[in-house]
This record gives sequence, structure tokens and C-alpha cells, in this order.
Amino acid sequence: MKLSLPFLAGFAARRESGGADAARAVSRLMRPSAPTRELDPLLIWSAVALLLIGLIMVYSASIAIAEGSRFTGNQSHYFLLRHGVYLALGTALGLLAFQVPMGRWQQAAPWLFMAGVLLLVLVLIPGIGREVNGARRWLSLGPVNLQPSELMKVFAALYAADYTVRKLDAMGSFKRGFLPMAAVIIMVGFLLLSEPDFGAFVVICTIAFGVLFLGGVNARVFAFLAVVALIGFALLIWLSPYRRDRIFGFMDPWQDAFGRGYQLSHALIAFGRGEWFGVGLGASVEKLFYLPEAHTDFLLAVLAEELGFVGVFTVVLLFALLVQRAFAIGRAAIKLERYFAGLVAQGIGLWIGVQSFINMGVNMGLLPTKGLTLPLMSFGGSGIVANCLALAILLRVDWENRQVMRGGRA
Repeated sequence: MKLSLPFLAGFAARRESGGADAARAVSRLMRPSAPTRELDPLLIWSAVALLLIGLIMVYSASIAIAEGSRFTGNQSHYFLLRHGVYLALGTALGLLAFQVPMGRWQQAAPWLFMAGVLLLVLVLIPGIGREVNGARRWLSLGPVNLQPSELMKVFAALYAADYTVRKLDAMGSFKRGFLPMAAVIIMVGFLLLSEPDFGAFVVICTIAFGVLFLGGVNARVFAFLAVVALIGFALLIWLSPYRRDRIFGFMDPWQDAFGRGYQLSHALIAFGRGEWFGVGLGASVEKLFYLPEAHTDFLLAVLAEELGFVGVFTVVLLFALLVQRAFAIGRAAIKLERYFAGLVAQGIGLWIGVQSFINMGVNMGLLPTKGLTLPLMSFGGSGIVANCLALAILLRVDWENRQVMRGGRA
């Protein structure tokens, strides 16, 4: 079997000659002298810190809009209460997801992915999908709205990992290893762009093809894919007037500060006002109807204004720590020959890392304006629930790793 990455080399041979013995040998080498913890404390505390900071900042950023809107009943606590409910729901579903072994997740991965595709189709059906601001991205479920593209990110990480493990022998082949996954992602991309949701399409492509790369897809095939993807994204931007306007607004937001550069110019003003330590929690001026989507896409700008460079640096550090722990957990799983679990963990790390980077880049004016929320922090029920599910699966991978390292079974 020919593989392009060392950590997957010899997979079939080890599986046939006693994977359990190899896992026990690795566990003896990796077992620390101190008693092994049940879960990674750095992962838990970084995630909890981001969730709590997000809850505080959503409240701070949404007070003005909540008090001034008839839709919210002029209640200043409207978005805080809803965000708290979403956090509670996400935590409850996460606790349930944590109880599911990774073997069951692998069996369910193709079915979950197909369910996600079905939801994306339902969104586009008039009368079923809900349209807001010209985009049809939501399914109305009574008092709440479900955004299938957020759940699709979880399903994409699971499916890509399962596909890679099943096609391990074909990862060096363009036709048998890469092409089937590319066809599936193109189909999903067509549905997402029909909503339209270009940001979710970029994130899901990153998850799927990033997992393929980590799983050993041919380097030349991956390089070809990267070139084609860049050309494709450039064409999608250029052929779409509103995306093209965003690029021009990003290049010089002050040229049309009251038009296409409005959001970015006010986000940059918020960063400038924050300086080192901010103007104080709750004292932002930009959130007072100047900065659109202050509690969702531009939450970081409000945080920068109120907590300054120190606050932004803390959030960046917490995200970096969370992503680093996700990849460390994935590497540990791969060393224990738990390839599906390892690739899922790294896929989740890619998702959170790339989406947070894009959102921060947009807020700071490093990337063109795009409607992507800040994971674990921004207001949005579907996003928070999907993030909590992903964290629960990541913690499950870590927990099973530690059971194997003790000489037990996952």
C-alpha cells in the first residue's frame, strides 16, 4: 500500500498483525508519570472562556439594538436571554453527543452527511426556507430558525474523515481518491451558493480537502486543487456584483465610507478607539446603531473598542490554544491507530481555526467583508449548537485516547 504521509504508512500491516498490541505499546510510551486526566484541561478551559466571553460581549453589543427594536419588544436583555438558551441547548446536546463512541459516529457519518444535503435542499424550496436580507439560509422551526449550513460543517468533518479512512488505499489516485470527494463537495457548494452562503462554502471546502490532505492525498493532486480552487473563488467573486463590490470596498473603505465601505470603516474606527485597554466594558459608541451586525459578524470590533488590544489578544490566544489542542488530540489518536477519530479532531481544529481567522481578518480589514460569525462567541443559535457538538466530539476523541493509553478500549 502506497501512502504519502508517514503516520498512515503501514496501516494495513499493523491492523492485520495486532492493532491492539500496537496501541498498548504506544500507550506505554505515551503514558505520563503522573495520573492521566480524564480530559484535556487546556481544551476545556479555553472553550469555556471563549463561550463566556462571547456571552458577555453579545449582551454588551446588543443592548442598544434590542432596546430600539419593536421586534425585540424593546427589551435590552432579548439577545442575552436567547443566546443563553442556545448555550444551554448546545451544552445539553453536547453532553449527549459525548456519550456516543467514535465508532458509532463513523457508522453514522455518511447518513448524517446525506441528511445535511437534504436540509440544504429544503432551505431552497419556497415556503419552507426562510429568506432574510436576500439570503435563503434558514428553516423556520417555530420560535427558532435552523441554519443547515452550520450543521453541515460538523457533518463534513465526520464524512471527510470516514471517506479518507475507507479510501486509504486510493489516496494517491486522482480518479479513485480525490475525484469522488470533489464531486460531492461541488454538489454541496452549488446548494450553498444558491442560498447564497459563500462563507460556509469556503469553510466546508477547507474542512473536506484539509482532511484529505492530512489523510495522505497525493501532493500534486492537492497542489492542482489549490490552484483550481483559487481560480474558482476568484471567478465567483468577479462574476457576482455584490461580492465584487465588497472587494472594492475592502481595498479602500474610506473612498465610500457611507456606502460599500460602511461596515469596514466603522469596524476600523472601533479598533482605533479601543487602543491598548479599551474604553471600558459597555462603553462602545460604534454599537449604538453605527456598526451593523455588532453582535454577530462584527462582535470582535465591539470587543476591541471596549477591551482594547489586550482583549483582542486574549481572544486570539484562546483560539490558538483551542486549535493547537485539537491538532494535538488528533495526532495522539493517529499514533494510537485511531485514524478516523484523529482526522475528525483535526478537521474540527481546521474548521474553528479557519473560520475564526476569516472573521478576525474581516473585522480588522485584512480580508474582504464576509458574513461569517466568530465561532463560540457570536450570537446565533445554529452556530453555537454546532460548535458545542463539535467540541463534544473533540472531547470524546480525547477521552477515548486516554482510555486506550491506560491499556483499555475506546
